[in-house]
Amino acid sequence: MEPLSFKNRIAFNYIITTGLLIFVVFFSIYSIVKISVYSHINDDIRSEVNKHLTEIEIKDSYIGLIHNDEWREREHNSVAVNPVFIQFYNQNGKLAEKSPNLKIHTLIFNQNINDNEFFDTQLVNKSIRQIQVPIFQNSIKKGYLLVAMSLEDAKMVLQNLAKILLFSYPLILLVLFIIARLIAGRSIKPISSIIKTSNIITKDNLKSRIPLPQNKDELYTLSQTINNLLDRIENTIEREKQFTSDASHELRTPLTVIKGTLEVLIRKPRNQEEYLEKINFCVSEVNRLNHLVDELLLLARFENHNQSLKIEKVCLNATILDAISRYSSLIQTNKIHISTHFLKEYYVHSDAYLLSIIINNLVSNALKYSNKNGNLSIVITDKNNKIECHIIDSGVGIPAEDLQKIFDQFYRSKSIEHSGIKGTGLGLSIVKRLCTLLQIDIKITSKESIGTTVFLSFQ
Repeated sequence: MEPLSFKNRIAFNYIITTGLLIFVVFFSIYSIVKISVYSHINDDIRSEVNKHLTEIEIKDSYIGLIHNDEWREREHNSVAVNPVFIQFYNQNGKLAEKSPNLKIHTLIFNQNINDNEFFDTQLVNKSIRQIQVPIFQNSIKKGYLLVAMSLEDAKMVLQNLAKILLFSYPLILLVLFIIARLIAGRSIKPISSIIKTSNIITKDNLKSRIPLPQNKDELYTLSQTINNLLDRIENTIEREKQFTSDASHELRTPLTVIKGTLEVLIRKPRNQEEYLEKINFCVSEVNRLNHLVDELLLLARFENHNQSLKIEKVCLNATILDAISRYSSLIQTNKIHISTHFLKEYYVHSDAYLLSIIINNLVSNALKYSNKNGNLSIVITDKNNKIECHIIDSGVGIPAEDLQKIFDQFYRSKSIEHSGIKGTGLGLSIVKRLCTLLQIDIKITSKESIGTTVFLSFQ
């Protein structure tokens, strides 16, 4: 058996719920009508009881009505829509009197029924409702008054009502199922759009989007979420394509330089000094190439979230001082003045290796873009239970229009003007990703020809 479609499942579940509700409603209607009919009959029987108790005549063992002749001429002796049957029993349990409409039949006295209690019984194979009321004289029980009314009309009404409800119940469910199926089909129409759009989306076609429904319901939210997902996928693939293109270009540049240099060397014999110069140049390009590959691998590792964190207590002062000592030769060559402002030992909970990469990249950038005889100041403070680090240089600075792009991969501000400064354009991109990974807030402010300030805030 094939499973039901989503549209039919919605309609089926709706019908189950609605069917239970309709069953409860129909059952309540039937019960209310039945209670109302029986209550009306009970009231009529009580009325007859009260009327006849005031007309009873008791003489010794005889029980009857005072105006017996009038009684025989009443409605008891005529055909009525809902006839009333009256019967008297004396204290010996013998029949004393009965209404003429009973003719040769009698009402049965049921000893198992309590006094003044209504119960259903039979009279000539017809259903009747009966009550047995004791008759007292001077607080002495003299006999019983039995009053009954026919239940045939009431039962006919209840049977007709039951037939109508039973017939209409499946018919209503069928109509509701058809209506629910149509409504469900209209309601899940956006799902068809989702399926259609999903079928035409490929890695080469990510522009298609799902039309948003007019009603802002759950399907609207689903369609919007999928569209947002497609936006993120498209942006990711575009970044991957751009990254691949830029990486290929950056890798090709040193390889082309090395190849050109070597081709020049083998064209004709050269002296030792020329060979040594060209070989050293090629070695520097190979080192640059190795550094670029290392950064690309590191960036790819964080891009794929394969880097596991090892959070520990790290001394921020020592990490900064290690980075400064690593570039001591560059500091001495350019005669850059280094100043550190540490009031105490500052510790942060972070990954020591990744934090060292962040600090090394930031210190390296500050030193590379600082002028000779420039200043580099590093300040650590503790504010509002947060440790803040400022790396301030007096270098060439960054134009205001380039500040939003400095974290992009392979982007270098005014790279032509600063062609003598070697770099890959990946350093700040790596720093940004690592700061996001380690939950470190980073901000950069800069002014051209004045310098750059990097602000780090540790949680």
